[in-house]
Amino acid sequence: MFIPSILLKQLYNRGSLTNMGSGVRFSLKNRLKDAIVQEVSEIRIGGKEVPRDKIFLQLADGQTLPLAEFNSMGSHDFPLKSSLFVHIEQCQPLPQQKHKILVSFKASPFGTLKLEVEDVVTENKVDHNKVPRSDTDDYGEEIIQARQRFFEQFSDAKINHVGKYSIDPHSLQGNIEHFIGVAQVPIGIAGPFRINGEHAQGDFMVPLATTEGTLVASYNRGMKLFNMSGGVKSTVVDDAMQRAPVFVFDDARGARDFVQWIRENLDSIRHEAEATSSVAKLTYIDHFLSNKFAFLRFNFRTGDAAGQNMVGRATFAACGWILDHYKGIRNFYLESNFATDKKASQINIMRTRGKRVVSEITLKREHLLQVMRVEPKQIDYHGRVAGVGSFLSGVNNTGLHSPNGITAMFIATGQDVANVSESSAGILYSELTDDGDLYLSLTIPSLIVATYGGGTGIGTQRECLELMDCYGRDRVYKFAEIVGAVALAGEISLASAISSADWVSSHEQYGRNR
Repeated sequence: MFIPSILLKQLYNRGSLTNMGSGVRFSLKNRLKDAIVQEVSEIRIGGKEVPRDKIFLQLADGQTLPLAEFNSMGSHDFPLKSSLFVHIEQCQPLPQQKHKILVSFKASPFGTLKLEVEDVVTENKVDHNKVPRSDTDDYGEEIIQARQRFFEQFSDAKINHVGKYSIDPHSLQGNIEHFIGVAQVPIGIAGPFRINGEHAQGDFMVPLATTEGTLVASYNRGMKLFNMSGGVKSTVVDDAMQRAPVFVFDDARGARDFVQWIRENLDSIRHEAEATSSVAKLTYIDHFLSNKFAFLRFNFRTGDAAGQNMVGRATFAACGWILDHYKGIRNFYLESNFATDKKASQINIMRTRGKRVVSEITLKREHLLQVMRVEPKQIDYHGRVAGVGSFLSGVNNTGLHSPNGITAMFIATGQDVANVSESSAGILYSELTDDGDLYLSLTIPSLIVATYGGGTGIGTQRECLELMDCYGRDRVYKFAEIVGAVALAGEISLASAISSADWVSSHEQYGRNR
């Protein structure tokens, strides 16, 4: 199996080269896929081969074997994300400078691999101000309590509520480091709420995690109004997650010719990218040329995962293949800030990041008057005035507060809350019908959500998804349709409150912590 050299180098743990008393240690981490190590044939440091009788290997299960015994056994599990520690005993400490390291080994399903990197020696000193960690079980109760005591001593305060949790800390590996406890955020429910989506069909109760008074009540009011009109139509119209590397050339012509080569080799690039995942599908690559730079925007579908890490790994593998097959590249960065990860941007509004969701409804005049005490024309006119304010301020949202509901749902269901920065974009549109009713539509162009992976499987977060039948595979479009519909309910509720002058009085009644 072909492994690009840039990807192969990622097996080495940067900063792991350490002087350890009478020896030296460094480590490898499997960032490719589950593998079996069959033999380690050669290790060199600074160009000199390390004597085989001085090499000891520590496996993922903690067992340490001399090299000869390790090789004679011929088969050692090397699971994805696990580490293999290399101990070199009875050797002089390495000077604190950059050293070349070579490791040659055989592993299934990759074949013979030769890893060559450079690293600087790190001194193995005890730091008494360092957060306590355990190399064997960093999510056990003993080490968690040690960190809690460390934090209490450092801050001269007591941990009480933070340390009370119902989830198994071991389930949090890959979600958090230095775990000491939980943040408890109140959860309220709004609904029932009728949604007429392609995937979300029926009545839903929606969990909203927030500390902002009136928020749940406001969304609940909007849902009540929508139910009177038969529910809201919600549709996922596009799906894309990006990683955007940049390639540097000697001149603009070199960058232009490179983009043409990318077009001609798209099938090979797609094969390398998709080989890293059973889920990620490379749909297309955008290109943008500036100066002597070629910016590529890899667009993937990522199934039920949000997919940032997935597409990062896939794009990295694809770029490794590109670097090994195209001459003339002077520099390369996996992320050029053009995917605008965790940042609002115009390109995501135009080209989609995550799910592009449109939610829409036609509201009867009599229902608006009955529930919201406003005429359709008041809402429509208010929207046009607010559109001028949106333009003058340069915001990425022509609506009022869609990130309120989105954030509350994100916290409740274990989404990456920082993705609200992209998901905050919204395009609100209204028009009066010939019958005097109000058509209202909200487009969320970059809604980044998941129903599988990340934080969605943790305790309360999984529960909240399950309460909407949105946990697990083949559920992400359903969840996206619900989020879009909820956001629209919040828009009509707040717009009506402002237009009817109920806004301040509602906060006085519900939002004051007296």
